[in-house]
Amino acid sequence: MKTAIPDDALHRALRRWFGFERFRPGQEAVVRDALAARDLLAIMPTGGGKSLCFQLPALLKDGVMIVVSPLIALMQDQVRLLDEMGIAATFLNSSLSAAEAAQRSAALLRGDYKLLYLAPERLLSPEFRDGFLRRLIDAQGISALTIDEAHCVSEWGHDFRPEYRQLGALRESL
Repeated sequence: MKTAIPDDALHRALRRWFGFERFRPGQEAVVRDALAARDLLAIMPTGGGKSLCFQLPALLKDGVMIVVSPLIALMQDQVRLLDEMGIAATFLNSSLSAAEAAQRSAALLRGDYKLLYLAPERLLSPEFRDGFLRRLIDAQGISALTIDEAHCVSEWGHDFRPEYRQLGALRESL
């Protein structure tokens, strides 16, 4: 797994994938911590570049980054934007037909994607966790687990999505 990235290589990757000459305040430290596989909590204002803080490390590390996202529309927007930038990302959720989900799952196992967006309920379902996720770990590995838009839990309450409380146990097993 790649972790120690020289400054010039990190900035080249930032420019190549995202078109930026420099990081916004706070981003570089978060990216470096993510590349070093440190646990971290990044709180930034809307438009502050939080997504880049996990997307760039996903591109620079081996394996697939799992991104837990609370809403289908958010997953679709993120994947669409990444696709427009030439970044291999996908989602698995109920908006897909069984055939589409199977195609994306096969592509993930082949290593065609670097980021996978999922709802916490899918990620924690025994069928997914003990079936597909285990196959993905064996085939490609998991570069990290990211919880995106976690503020939804604090805004809408713990009962909004009780699965969020179970993500810590999953993280330990990964």
